[in-house]
Amino acid sequence: MQKSFIPQTLPKSPARRKFIGQFGITGAAALAAGVVGVEPLIQSEHSQIHAAAAAGSNRRANDCAKLRRDSAQAGLQNTPQNLQHPPNGDESLYSNKIANYSKGLPHNNDGTVDLDAYEALLQALNTGRAADFDAIPLGGNRRLTNPQAGLAFDMEGPDAHALVQPPAPAFASREQAAEISENYWMALLRDVPYSQYSTHPIANAAAADLTLYGSDFKGAKISGMVTPATLFRGLTPDDVAGPYLSQFFYQSCNFGANKIEQKIRTTMPGIDYMTNFNTWLAVQRGINQPGDVFDPTARYMRNGRDIGQWVHIDVLFQAYFHGFLILAGLGAPVDDGNPYVGNLTQDGFGTFGGPHIAALLCEVATRALKAVWFQKWFVHRRLRPEVHAARVDRTLNHAAGYPVHPEILNSLSSGTRLGGYLPAGNALLPMAFPEGSPTHPAYGAGHATVAGACVTILKAWFKESTKLAGLLVTPLEPLDDGTALMPYGGMDAGDLTVGGELNKLASNVAVGRNTAGVHWRSDATESLKLGEQLAIGILKDQKACYNERFDGFSLTKFDGTQITV
Repeated sequence: MQKSFIPQTLPKSPARRKFIGQFGITGAAALAAGVVGVEPLIQSEHSQIHAAAAAGSNRRANDCAKLRRDSAQAGLQNTPQNLQHPPNGDESLYSNKIANYSKGLPHNNDGTVDLDAYEALLQALNTGRAADFDAIPLGGNRRLTNPQAGLAFDMEGPDAHALVQPPAPAFASREQAAEISENYWMALLRDVPYSQYSTHPIANAAAADLTLYGSDFKGAKISGMVTPATLFRGLTPDDVAGPYLSQFFYQSCNFGANKIEQKIRTTMPGIDYMTNFNTWLAVQRGINQPGDVFDPTARYMRNGRDIGQWVHIDVLFQAYFHGFLILAGLGAPVDDGNPYVGNLTQDGFGTFGGPHIAALLCEVATRALKAVWFQKWFVHRRLRPEVHAARVDRTLNHAAGYPVHPEILNSLSSGTRLGGYLPAGNALLPMAFPEGSPTHPAYGAGHATVAGACVTILKAWFKESTKLAGLLVTPLEPLDDGTALMPYGGMDAGDLTVGGELNKLASNVAVGRNTAGVHWRSDATESLKLGEQLAIGILKDQKACYNERFDGFSLTKFDGTQITV
């Protein structure tokens, strides 16, 4: 659209020109010296200048208001009337709320939630009143994480309540049994380097076990089979290329004058948490636990424990900001749609330049959180894997009779499936974090939604097809002890692309939360899509705001379809 601007130099008013013409040079000088009654004339001239400026300002304000109204109207028209947000039905099916999130509330000695406390939570969620949220009873000293964020509005992008996630797998479903199986296998392999999966007996057993779930296991497969090469990977074709972790976790970058090396402070191997029922119950009640035990040696991430610790304390847009710094430092080509590609007189900066994308990555992150917080608290309220595993344990070992799917019970009772590998004693899920999951529901996943949003921005900004080898980048992978990096020697080393490694980056972060035990496979998969929707909506809204001739950014979605925004 055309925009109105206040000219930097306003034209001289007709009255001023006429006045100077009548008096000539001498008269003008006299006026300048204040010989005549010049004050009213100057005031008159200034008032006309101010009027012209005000007219220009009003035009700009009106254009801005119209732009915002049009954007809001488009959002309204794109939101279906009577939009539905379907949960999986578990909350109404089980009166004791065994299939829903309740962490942080008072719990009974059998691990079920105090129903009065759960009703108080529902009361607050149904009314939205701040006083009702303040009245939710807690079982310990951990507070609920920001449920009111799901009620916040935003001034840009789709409204948080206009985006839909499909129902999560049901508590008693075979798909949920497959997902908790994957969580168990992730815990068993937490300290095994990814580079050893092809030959490691537990990795091979995990692949074989998850394959038995057939189409009910939604993880990456080759010809319908889970293999050590696809184990715990994401679902895009690029996710199974190259090392398990994205190159954006290994390549160094500069943050201004600061050099960033990607070694991390990780935790000690072999230490897992919540492996007995009393500790598990204390954690569900929200009672704080002792902290992590840290490895004194900084390491490059090489296994599930490392990525789990990374996603334990990261700044939510951190991985993608690092990705931007790496790509910008390498001079990676931007999308062909960027209006400054080939421009002979100008560079992008506040629009279509470095500050634009750097700020945008942070901007989409908080909007993604509002969207997924609505799904978490106000729609699905899905239980965390640590709770489902406890329901499995109480059924298997304590005759609780919960309706968990029989296949997970059979697997845990088998000498060749999970039962042959989990430590004897119980079926609790060994957790990577002392406190277990955060104090908010599982579905959707905050990390995964932010990952989907931020990676969508990066794929829109940079030319996805660019090969890393073309940027003079040597693909890297860590030594098995994580103390150093070495060149990746796989046959596909020269084929790794910017877009592919960005997709992998998003999956690594999303699935890394599962590896720690705090999320499910479907939390990751569906929340990447939610973040993608959110980012596309923001890009669409911003497109109308630019003065540059701009036809839109092109990108490849997680499902492989290509779009121009």
